[in-house]
Amino acid sequence: MAREDGSRPRRLLLLPSPPSPASFAALKAAYGATLSLALREMQRCSSSVAGAALLEVALPCPHLYGSETAPRSALFARTQSLVAGVYKLICVIAAGEGIDVESADGVDARILLLAYPRNGKLSHVPAEGRAEDDLQGPVIDMGTLAQCGRSWETVYAVESEAGEQLLKNFQALGKGMHNIRKLCGGIVQLSDNDAHDPALNEVRRHFSVAVGGTFDHLHIGHKLLLTMTAFAIEPTTSGDGSERSITIGITGDELLKNKKYADYLESWGARQQATYDFLHTIIDFSPPGGSLQKVEELSNPGPNGHAVNITLPSNLVLKCVEIWDPFGPTITDESISALVLSGETRSGGKAVNAKRQEKGWPELEVFEVDVLDAEEEQDAQGQGVEQAFQSKLSSTEIRRLQSEKASPTRAA
Repeated sequence: MAREDGSRPRRLLLLPSPPSPASFAALKAAYGATLSLALREMQRCSSSVAGAALLEVALPCPHLYGSETAPRSALFARTQSLVAGVYKLICVIAAGEGIDVESADGVDARILLLAYPRNGKLSHVPAEGRAEDDLQGPVIDMGTLAQCGRSWETVYAVESEAGEQLLKNFQALGKGMHNIRKLCGGIVQLSDNDAHDPALNEVRRHFSVAVGGTFDHLHIGHKLLLTMTAFAIEPTTSGDGSERSITIGITGDELLKNKKYADYLESWGARQQATYDFLHTIIDFSPPGGSLQKVEELSNPGPNGHAVNITLPSNLVLKCVEIWDPFGPTITDESISALVLSGETRSGGKAVNAKRQEKGWPELEVFEVDVLDAEEEQDAQGQGVEQAFQSKLSSTEIRRLQSEKASPTRAA
């Protein structure tokens, strides 16, 4: 149900630790039933309020537990594969069951990365640092999640031994009382040892990372890309007050005017706000009223002159830059050392590094996220699922559907 104050519903789902190896089939067996129930309940909530119902999915990552000092670049591939698999599963379920996870009044699912041991025993003592740093994601521990004070009207937990242990830890470390709703779980298959030591040879640490895109009608593909961009940057170490920044290049309105269904494109300001809102959810776990942010809007002449810079309590700066070419700040800011992109835009990463080479600058380390598809489900359920799946991952398709809703007679 909607809250009395009219705000959108907000709930938390505590998943148990994932299968290992975390293939898509194994993730579906472990999480499919749970996610289906949670998404259906959230869809019922969203139909009664303006705005999407927010479902925050706490995803335990055993390989991140006790690894806060390991370079993020060494942990990127494994983390990306897990996050991509769960986001893909959410999309497959939504496509198969007709659940709206793509529009502004559907279900807004966001994955939170939880550094949590497979055995549920919280024996690791985190390194000491500033209080603000302990509240910074995208990788958080159970204490940070339980004590962040977010106003979840319901906390979903899974009916399994691992799920009960995780809920017990959450409640023991938490400050407030929550309405707990238990959902059925699946089968978590374990046939692989989690103790994979990351290869640390020639691994780079990054303190300035970039990503780019239109980010129109923010969808699950964007969420994967932004989550892994936030993951790629090194967390603050004790006593290190140096600036760390994430540069988000967001295409300017003028470059998009010839896009299909351009009348339903979001403005640059709306796209910037949606991008920031998502990143803020997965990065800043400050308690209510405790997130002291500095916001600065720049309007300088020339390329990349328009930007909105938000400095978070941990000193991480989110630089939302209006871009007018495929390169953006990656060829005007030498301090950027890494670029996160999808497999579809791999050639763009090569072009950026070619430009940087011309300037005599170091090449960017390029991190790639998966292009989500539903080939397995198409084989099992037919082409319709694949089409529905793709419509949830395409800004063009989302605009087309909006156009049809606005002009039903023309669509017919």
